Amino acid sequence: MADTGFLTVRPIAHRGRHDGNNARWENTASAFDAAIARDFSIELDVQLSADGVAMVFHDDTLDRLTDREGPVVAWTAAALGALPVGGTADTIPTLAETLARIGGRVPVVIEMKDNGARNGELARAVADDLADYGGPCAVMSFKHDLIAAFAATGSPVPVGLTAMGTGEAALASHESAFDLGIAFVSYHVAALPNRFVEQVRARAMPVITWTVRTPEEVALTRAHADQMTFEGFDPDAP
Repeated sequence: MADTGFLTVRPIAHRGRHDGNNARWENTASAFDAAIARDFSIELDVQLSADGVAMVFHDDTLDRLTDREGPVVAWTAAALGALPVGGTADTIPTLAETLARIGGRVPVVIEMKDNGARNGELARAVADDLADYGGPCAVMSFKHDLIAAFAATGSPVPVGLTAMGTGEAALASHESAFDLGIAFVSYHVAALPNRFVEQVRARAMPVITWTVRTPEEVALTRAHADQMTFEGFDPDAP
């Protein structure tokens, strides 16, 4: 099994160490620099551009985070890279640019977002960007087809399942992901504890939680998981 020990060493800054999108916005170079400065691991999201480049951006549309509208996938990487995020000096970076900026200084957890019929293309783009990256990194997704497509690239980077829910149908679906060769799980903190997470830990796979914002959620993580993905507070504060 791929080495995943780096996932549990330090808290993971959700979309980088942003400030709630006031001056330092999510999934930007400024948010990543702020996480690195505190030695926090980084979680980030990727979408596919029109020309097949993995872009660091959470939403499937531009509306919330830029002054433009419409689907991310309708824009080329060059056009996306020229768009300011939140009216700041930060623009939408490519995954390759972001990895070069981080340079292995802290672990990176990459969530591949659902791009529908282009999921296989997204998985390949991410694998290609990671091929020469020497730092600790992992890839994950809610979508089983994205997990399978990334595994099919032959990349040695560990791949995990992002998951939520406590209903029988949800838990059964998550359990089927064991057959995809997952190496870790990122689970919604409010859904802990549950039998799937217990099974993951029984297999000696790490469980990280998302998104931790309160002392109660920190306590849930400590009781039922191995590390947290956090935002809005300082995990190192007393």
